[in-house]
Amino acid sequence: MSDLVVQGVGGGLAAVARRRYLLTLLVRKELRVRYRASVLGLGWSYVKPAVTFAVYFVGLGLVLRQNSIEDYAVYLFGGLVVVAAFSEALGNATRSVVANGELVRKVFLPRELFPVASVCVAGVHLLPQLVVLLVGALVAGWRPDPVGVVALVACVVLTGLLATGLGLLLSAVDVLFRDVENVVDLVLTVLVWASPVLYPTHLVESLLGAGSWGYALYQHNPLTVAVDLVHRATWAGASPGNAALVPPDLAVRTVVALAVAVGLVALGQNVFRRLSGHFAQEL
Repeated sequence: MSDLVVQGVGGGLAAVARRRYLLTLLVRKELRVRYRASVLGLGWSYVKPAVTFAVYFVGLGLVLRQNSIEDYAVYLFGGLVVVAAFSEALGNATRSVVANGELVRKVFLPRELFPVASVCVAGVHLLPQLVVLLVGALVAGWRPDPVGVVALVACVVLTGLLATGLGLLLSAVDVLFRDVENVVDLVLTVLVWASPVLYPTHLVESLLGAGSWGYALYQHNPLTVAVDLVHRATWAGASPGNAALVPPDLAVRTVVALAVAVGLVALGQNVFRRLSGHFAQEL
């Protein structure tokens, strides 16, 4: 009797962990579909961020002279890597259940597999981007340090938890209201400006005021924390003066952001579980 389950309701993320083989199959399927008939294949994971980096660096760094930041290329590319990984993970996770409607209707498996697989695919694409970032940072003079390594790991974990929690939540709601994916697209379009990717943090502090609630909200945005972490991991060690510009309260904000991200995962899992019983009929 213990093997019986309620139709349409899976075992949540624990069931996903028990079915890692299915998760691996879904990730491989998404990668094969994405790079079908592609000459470069996974090499596009290097090309796309490099082109994006070049556009922003030339436009902001050379044309508009937004290069008052030392080692601006490392600063910019580090932020872009984080935001691009989060955007890819969240955008694809939001559409994942609807995109796999045939499987949802015909096969019983943990539906959480679909948004989690989308986050994992984004993780696969993140790895080569981090390699490019670390190579660029090394050329700029960066050398790894223990705190920086911890910061980079915390950045990846935080970004993954945020994407997973929001992906579970939004993919479930998207089944009922397809407008959700369009709203997510709009938010992701402006997301690069919501964190210190293209500009230094002190500009926001000057605009909003150091003690204002707006600046506090900006600082405690988990994605801002993730960008600050990647800057601490790479850019801060490229030149002697960079480390002094890293926010001094980054460790505290990281703990808070991780707690928020874990809470989002729990919330997303709860909402997903409650709505998953209606997926088959809605699709």
